[in-house]
Amino acid sequence: MSEIRYVRGDATAPSVKGVKVIAHVCNDLGGWGKGFVLAVSRRWPEPEAAYRAWHRGRASNDFALGAVQFVRVEPYVWVANMIGQRGTRHGSEGAPVRYEAIGTALGRIAGKAAELDASVHMPRIGCGLAGGKWSRVEPLISDRLVRRGIPVTVYDHGDTA
Repeated sequence: MSEIRYVRGDATAPSVKGVKVIAHVCNDLGGWGKGFVLAVSRRWPEPEAAYRAWHRGRASNDFALGAVQFVRVEPYVWVANMIGQRGTRHGSEGAPVRYEAIGTALGRIAGKAAELDASVHMPRIGCGLAGGKWSRVEPLISDRLVRRGIPVTVYDHGDTA
């Protein structure tokens, strides 16, 4: 069985052949403007527009914790907007991250990646603004994606060349 591959670089620019799914965590409030989404928006306008429309129409669609929206941004690149964060602030329930929702969303990504014969690329999802712990997220990735034979690369962004 393969393992998660860790590299330093930009998760919005995977340098591998074939179909790629770029996965990231979004909140359940419709907010888009801090963290990794800024890198996504600098590269493609479609994921933000699709996420905002998905949130606006939430009364009649599947927008909820654990849901995933797949947005094709290039012929061989998809962005997966995962709802894995309740709100945006730390409060009485702790950090905004929702591990169960991330696990559910990763399972949905696994299905899509298998259908597309795609690799999955991501930052350390749920561990930035969402306040999660990588020690809790990494096993979800291993269980939902790697165990199913889906290649996963995790990107640590750095300012070093």
